[in-house]
Amino acid sequence: MFDEKGILEHLRALNESLKDWERYQSIPLEELHTDRDKRNMVLHALLISVQSAIDIANHIIAEKGLRKPSSYRETFEIVYEEGLISKNLSENLSDLAGLRNVLVHIYWRLDIDAIYEIVQQDLGVLKEFESAVKRLLQDVG
Repeated sequence: MFDEKGILEHLRALNESLKDWERYQSIPLEELHTDRDKRNMVLHALLISVQSAIDIANHIIAEKGLRKPSSYRETFEIVYEEGLISKNLSENLSDLAGLRNVLVHIYWRLDIDAIYEIVQQDLGVLKEFESAVKRLLQDVG
């Protein structure tokens, strides 16, 4: 029996942070450079979104008894190998997993222009993953 509870908790966190992320897309780049509070809000939404996706993928890996990933990036490769997401989505999520490490470990060196670009362009990657997880839950439910 597939335990949906853990995945659903992470899915709720992902959904909430994606809504925040979507709202934050309207913040102009100049404000991210000058308004520390807004910058922190955006960075927090990015971190929670990406970490939630990683947690969901790890939960799926554990539930299915798949091989243990050696990195957050590899987590999405394993989920792809299982046929749960596309190769393109796996690669995009792996890139965001790399961003998670930057957000956590060297946040003071962040390139705000690059973060702004991610905010503007990569929301769809996590929304696509969210949809794939919902389909998985429907299939096993």
